[in-house]
Amino acid sequence: MSSHRAVTLGLAGTGRIGTAHAETLRRSPNVATVLVADADAARARTTATDLGVEFVPDLDTLFAADLDGLIIATATDSHPELIIRAVDAGIPVFCEKPVAADVTGTLAVIDHTRNSPVPVQIGFQRRFDAGYRAAREAIRSGKLGWLHTLRATTLDPAPPPAEYIARSGGIFRDCGVHDFDIIRWVTGREITEVYALGANRGASFFAEAGDVDTASVLLRLDDGTLATVSLTRYNGTGYDVRLEALGSKGNAIVGLDDRAPLTSVEPGHGPSPYRPYAGFMERFRPAYADELSAFIEVATGQLDNPCTPVDALQAFYIAEACELSRREGRAVETAEVRR
Repeated sequence: MSSHRAVTLGLAGTGRIGTAHAETLRRSPNVATVLVADADAARARTTATDLGVEFVPDLDTLFAADLDGLIIATATDSHPELIIRAVDAGIPVFCEKPVAADVTGTLAVIDHTRNSPVPVQIGFQRRFDAGYRAAREAIRSGKLGWLHTLRATTLDPAPPPAEYIARSGGIFRDCGVHDFDIIRWVTGREITEVYALGANRGASFFAEAGDVDTASVLLRLDDGTLATVSLTRYNGTGYDVRLEALGSKGNAIVGLDDRAPLTSVEPGHGPSPYRPYAGFMERFRPAYADELSAFIEVATGQLDNPCTPVDALQAFYIAEACELSRREGRAVETAEVRR
């Protein structure tokens, strides 16, 4: 970025993730100005005041500014309209996942933007985490030999509010989709078949929303490798996100550090003295920062898009297959849900 001018970025949405992005961007030496807007103008004003960035009263005003890029961190149902509006205006886009609430909406965005030179980067921050990047290198270099097993976990310490669950799309689309994306990314393979089970042991609002609070998925990759994904909203010891890549010659474990909320009961191996990660923002803070740095390079033509809407669609297909498998109690080939 040193040879380019500092950019002006718009940020739509000042909830938890949007506010975190605004804070990251205002500290970047490659960003001259951050303008924030939200459907809740008062919240956007407070965020702007607290962080020392610029407040704009609505999205129309934000789009009228001379933006070098737009970060979308609004509610999921607004993503398609905002992506398309930005692309049509020639504004590079970074959008938090998902592209849309369903496959149909995702395909519509892809179809509309397919032939545009304006980039749309989707936010799968694990692709920028140092551990996952190291695992990818270990796998693709052949250092691990051939993989016999992949084990992924996303175990949240406490459930989100009931109103969030009702519009989240379910545990596979909201939570497991990160694991599905990262398995594809680190291995370079496609997932061809899934078998998913779910359980409700916690609050009733999960079942009332047609969702589950815990799930286990068995996956088959296109080269025959087997993978498992474990998900829960109730991992009371802390935020536990790991990937275990186990091969014929070695293994690579992501997330196995002093703050992993794992307790050995073997003699002489006591609990870690370090506090576990409280949640995804704390665990992946450096990855979020690197992701936004990459977007600035994408927006200024210095870097190829590291995560396109088509990438996001592939992970969404897997989530769709898992939901179908859970509901129908059978293995599902991902080809069944592809369009």
